[in-house]
Amino acid sequence: MESGKELSGTLMLAVFTAVLGSFQYGYSLGVINAPQKIIETHYGRVLNVLPNESLLLNGTEARVPHPSVTMYWSLSVSIFSIGGMVSSFLVGWVGDSLGRIKGMFTVNILAVVGGLLMGLAKMGPAHILVIAGRAVMGFYCGLSSGLVPMYIGEIAPTAYRGALGTLHQLAIVSGILISQVIGLDFLLGNDIMWPVLLGLSGAPSILQCVLLLICPESPRYLYIKLGKEEEAKKTLKRFKGEYDTTKDIAEMQKEKEEAMKEDKMSLLQLIRSPSYRQPLFVALMLHLSQQFSGINAIFYYSTAIFTTAGVGQPVYATIGVGVINTILTMVSVLIVDKAGRRNLFLIGWTGMCFCAIMMTVGLVLLSTYSWMSYISMTAIFLFVSFFEIGPGPIPWFIVAELFSQGPRPAALALAGCCNWTSNFIIGMCFPYIEALCGSYVFIIFAVMLFGFTMFTYFKVPETKGKTFEEISSEFRRRRHAPPPGPKTATEMELLERSTDA
Repeated sequence: MESGKELSGTLMLAVFTAVLGSFQYGYSLGVINAPQKIIETHYGRVLNVLPNESLLLNGTEARVPHPSVTMYWSLSVSIFSIGGMVSSFLVGWVGDSLGRIKGMFTVNILAVVGGLLMGLAKMGPAHILVIAGRAVMGFYCGLSSGLVPMYIGEIAPTAYRGALGTLHQLAIVSGILISQVIGLDFLLGNDIMWPVLLGLSGAPSILQCVLLLICPESPRYLYIKLGKEEEAKKTLKRFKGEYDTTKDIAEMQKEKEEAMKEDKMSLLQLIRSPSYRQPLFVALMLHLSQQFSGINAIFYYSTAIFTTAGVGQPVYATIGVGVINTILTMVSVLIVDKAGRRNLFLIGWTGMCFCAIMMTVGLVLLSTYSWMSYISMTAIFLFVSFFEIGPGPIPWFIVAELFSQGPRPAALALAGCCNWTSNFIIGMCFPYIEALCGSYVFIIFAVMLFGFTMFTYFKVPETKGKTFEEISSEFRRRRHAPPPGPKTATEMELLERSTDA
């Protein structure tokens, strides 16, 4: 892909437009946390289990919500993940039947509906409208979190595929950060404005719909899926300027021939196919490890640790974590195509493992040495930093790199469902595990992180700078590799090529 402008204005506009969907995903993830007490109080008022005069938004008296309020609140939070789990299975069908652009455009209807339901919560039974809005928004985000990496992975030049793919995660963490900031009580996180805060979840979809009208469709989708060679050439030139498209078309033709050797891939066929078993296992494990790394538990636990450390306003410290999150993802964008995916994974997992141990030591010795709370605080910031260097952003786009055009939609659907399901399990189970294990809870994550490091070292190939066909060939070589023994000259050359890439 040496010919043509690799990072044209059209390409950057298309990527920016796509990641607006990722921004909405991040905003929806983070927005529900800040106004929890205020929304619970409103639920209590609507359900007649909390009299109006007992509202203490800024008071110090501890209040235990009514069981029915707790149930509706838990449902308001968890229904989002359930919506995502269900819709992630439809990513392949939507992407293939409507196309990448029309698919993203159509699912925005869900985002607008979800935003309106939450924004109008005070005009009806608030608990029902919020739960319905969160369910619809979760359904949208499950589709969007698959369609966005699919589109970006197909339009990105090989040399910049990692950097552009990481923008999906950057948009997610930016959405989380923005939701935390405008969720402060003096902005929108108060008893009057909280429906607006939740309703804004659907706002970016309006801008995305307008911009999608001028974004080109994926050339790979046009050529490989629809067989429209002339349209694919025109789209390539829109992305890269006037240039000879022969090399890119030849690469897509090779991929198309490979795809035509097998029937269209359904989810069941992908799971049963021996030729895709290795890349599918790697893809699912990377998404599983992202959620079971303990990152969500860290966000859950951070406010308590900051409070223990004597931080007067722990909400600002939590926003500080969000800022670190965003900055380190920007760093990942800059280095992912230089350092390589595999190396960043290994650095991230190893660093997170040490941080989990450090956090456990800080929590266990907290009652003996008060300054240990600062060790725990430092461990939180470093844990998040290591996560965003590799394990945070890379799983979202590496799945699109591991699979060719045929099985890619089904693989993204399975990986997305795995991610959403893991997220839901951690969200539901962590409070109970934490209650059982107390200060030693992060030792569990340290052991898992060590396991993920070993898995990455032995099983995850480097995809940096390689075409889809080269990555597929590497898995085929691994599948048919001879038993361990003295390496032949050819094998040594292949290993050297892989390391140099």
